[in-house]
Amino acid sequence: MARILVVEDEPTLALGLADDLKLEGYEVEVVRDGETASRRAREQAFDLIILDVMLPHKDGFEVCRELRRAGLRTPIILLTAKTEESDKVLGLELGADDYVTKPFSPRELRARVKAALRRAAGEMPEIYRFGEVEPEKPSRLPRLNSSC
Repeated sequence: MARILVVEDEPTLALGLADDLKLEGYEVEVVRDGETASRRAREQAFDLIILDVMLPHKDGFEVCRELRRAGLRTPIILLTAKTEESDKVLGLELGADDYVTKPFSPRELRARVKAALRRAAGEMPEIYRFGEVEPEKPSRLPRLNSSC
């Protein structure tokens, strides 16, 4: 079961996110400010962080920057009302893996969460198909002799 840290200061939204993610089978911890988020992300192993940008004590951009500088590679999805292109670019350049603007579709956020977790796990599809052809996974294919 994947562990997700939700960082959101608005109580109703935080509760809604936590409930929705728990229904999907995730273990969820919610924190409401940037300082606590930065500390918890370093203390505990999470598989994903959903991080609001406009937070008390320390904004989400600063939290993201701190975590990346500390070497934390946990995927981060920024979830924010900041819709300007410059904010999106800043968030991604600071190390966020995705940027979702409010208001958002819970269905879309769930899909982005699943995609981020897949990328982090390095998952590959079990079956590769091309029309009617279904070869083995590339990892099981024989290696070619380099002298050929």
